[in-house]
Amino acid sequence: MKITLVNPPYPKSVHSHPPFIPLGLAYLGAVAEKAGHEVTVIDCQAEKLTVEAFRSRIGKVPADLIGVTATTLLYKSAMQLITIAKQVQPQALTVLGGSHGTFWDENALNEYPSLDVVVRREGEQTIIELLEKMKTGGNFNSVAGITFRGKDGKVIRTPERPFIEDLDALPFPAHNLMPLEGYKHEGKILFPLVTSRGCVFWCDFCSTVRMFGRGYRWRSAKNVVDEIQLVHDKYGVDQVTFYDDAFSVDRERVVKICSEIRARRLDVTWDCGTRVDMVDRELMQTMRDAGCFCVWLGVESGSEAILGAMNKSIQLNQTRLAFKTAHKVGLMTIANTVIGFPGETEQTAWETVRFIKELNPDSVGFYVATPYPGTPMYEKVKQNGWLRITDFDKYDTAEPTFETPWLSMDKLVEIRQKAYQQFYLRPSYVLRMIRRGGVYGKSGLKTSAAYALRAMHIRLS
Repeated sequence: MKITLVNPPYPKSVHSHPPFIPLGLAYLGAVAEKAGHEVTVIDCQAEKLTVEAFRSRIGKVPADLIGVTATTLLYKSAMQLITIAKQVQPQALTVLGGSHGTFWDENALNEYPSLDVVVRREGEQTIIELLEKMKTGGNFNSVAGITFRGKDGKVIRTPERPFIEDLDALPFPAHNLMPLEGYKHEGKILFPLVTSRGCVFWCDFCSTVRMFGRGYRWRSAKNVVDEIQLVHDKYGVDQVTFYDDAFSVDRERVVKICSEIRARRLDVTWDCGTRVDMVDRELMQTMRDAGCFCVWLGVESGSEAILGAMNKSIQLNQTRLAFKTAHKVGLMTIANTVIGFPGETEQTAWETVRFIKELNPDSVGFYVATPYPGTPMYEKVKQNGWLRITDFDKYDTAEPTFETPWLSMDKLVEIRQKAYQQFYLRPSYVLRMIRRGGVYGKSGLKTSAAYALRAMHIRLS
């Protein structure tokens, strides 16, 4: 069977990240190739394809199945592509996958007649079963984890598919299918790896645990380092990034990964993200000795009350200790925060800004609380009538989408802008980046310069 997998473009005029390898599609491509199918990947972000340019591109690639992935921000773009794909190739089965479709499946099928099937949660086993049913002319009713229209036009939702327990059994992502040149930043491609799925926590703003389950499934240390070895040897990669939501949940496994990297004398550096209550001095030193240069840490808020409302299950002193320890062992730190969560006031928001300056990370993200479908925050915002923006093209974590009695949307925008300016325009921060030098020092200085220009109401084209 011929299968085309698509990563949609960002909506116009929204906050977007530079292109990175879409691991979900890379895994789907790998399992489909392993099963003997012919796979093409179209990454509109890496290839700089607009929705209009996609029409020409998809017409050149005959397919039996066209699958498009989407987060909430990319949902409308994805559905534009599916509509075009059905027009150009009416014989193809159109499939939506990813986090948004998982929680918006029936809505998506009702909103877009061109969509045939939604694959919910993990898709590797589901996509292979779908292809086999298409090949044999079988009924989709027995395929777990999908939502589709029956012959009478009514939406059918099959039972959830059990999560994949043995992640080592999955083939490595099919990097060979990707337009790798489109992922270069500062002259190099940063290869992402995911070493685990699921989460043991239940933060109210996050859909990960609802997408991949409340449990922690992990790849073995050998399997992880085998993949690092592969991309190092095949593509000359000297830097990788771990995309796990909480890389160090299993402390012993992290130690084993570090030991395996050192035993093979792999000349690679890496960064990861984790929770502040799941690192300590010994572990971070072990990570540093094995090539880790930076950790992304979930600060979320500088207010104990808001942390409690988020169901984050951490305390400010744990955060202070994690940053202090990381700096002592020589690791760069990036702080992630969520501002504007229900219950946030001007006072608690400014507590977060002051707390970040106290922690003194190398970089910070002040992300606006965004009610993604599939999260308790979405349900709460909707039930209370706080939702103001329903256009998913605006769900980029840079602009507010809801307003509570405690904090207006305009005030939240103002606080976020000032928060970035206060952090990046500190003389101590600028001097620190000058001393750091290299790619990361230059990046910090560029960010400081950008906020300085914004403060003077000057925008570069």
